Amino acid sequence: MVDDSDLDAARRRIASAATLEELRAVENDLLGKKSAIAAMNTRLGELAPEARKERGREINELRSALTGAVAARRAVLEEGDRSAGIAADRIDLTEAVRVPGVGRAARRRGQLHLVTQTRDELEDVFIGMGFTVAEGPEVETDWYNFEALNIPPAHPARSGFDSLYLKLGEPGTVLIRPHTSPVQVRVMEAQRPPIYSIMPGRCYRKDTPDARHTPAFHQIEGLVIDRGITFGDLAGTIEEFTNAYFGPDIHSRLRPASFPFTEPSAEYEVTCVICHGTGCRTCSGTGWIELGGCGMVHPNVFEAVGIDPEEWSGFAFGFGIDRLAQIRHSISDMRVMADNDLRFATQF
Repeated sequence: MVDDSDLDAARRRIASAATLEELRAVENDLLGKKSAIAAMNTRLGELAPEARKERGREINELRSALTGAVAARRAVLEEGDRSAGIAADRIDLTEAVRVPGVGRAARRRGQLHLVTQTRDELEDVFIGMGFTVAEGPEVETDWYNFEALNIPPAHPARSGFDSLYLKLGEPGTVLIRPHTSPVQVRVMEAQRPPIYSIMPGRCYRKDTPDARHTPAFHQIEGLVIDRGITFGDLAGTIEEFTNAYFGPDIHSRLRPASFPFTEPSAEYEVTCVICHGTGCRTCSGTGWIELGGCGMVHPNVFEAVGIDPEEWSGFAFGFGIDRLAQIRHSISDMRVMADNDLRFATQF
């Protein structure tokens, strides 16, 4: 007979193995070629047939019990090793607030870029006014960029000196968009009026970088189409936005202008946020800063997208997000927004 105390002792040895290497040593001692169980098997031939059968059953039960105990302990140890490996390889992505007094090597919390913050604020303002947000591709066709917007072939904006055309398809037919206006065309194609929507996004032009211009910049445009929309609705919307974004002491005004896609057209100016209208170097003594363009949607634009200009009317406006951030935060040179200088970026 197999002594239960011997089985319990063997189980305790298995349970006390702290590593897989120790467990392998215990397993070899209890179940290997030189183990007590192997010796029992060797002596089976000395027994009578009936006794040999009974003794063989006992040995098999003992081997099964020990094998099961070893397997269970191995599973526990392997899981422990797996957990330890995962913990050792873990990358801590937790944001850390900068600890005062630690020095330049202190960890800093990441933050959104000033232009992204400005875009988010603008979207919140216009959503609060009842607009929806629409986006479109940055690579566009000549039709969406110019033709549908009533921009004639000889217009300077369509030349290779201003727009960035791609070597894709027929020459002069595909480009990276110089404005977000093609999104307006796509919205009018996809949705029948009434439409109240804004279109923020990145644009590209062959501009020489200076204090107020960069080749890659951001725009936001607005489009309103409904029955009975007038120029007065445009002026009221611009003023409402100006007060909501800049504050109640900043106002807007519209000056006559000319754009192919609007008629009548106007330039949109706001009270200088530096001098609040008294006149300074930033506004060249006028008390006003130009922000963007606007106007009533040209009937040719409506006809290009299948909207009846006799039934519907609307207005559009647009301005630069980077320019707006520059004005609001009194940044003298727009190029610093792309310098990746933490001394600048962490101020906002």
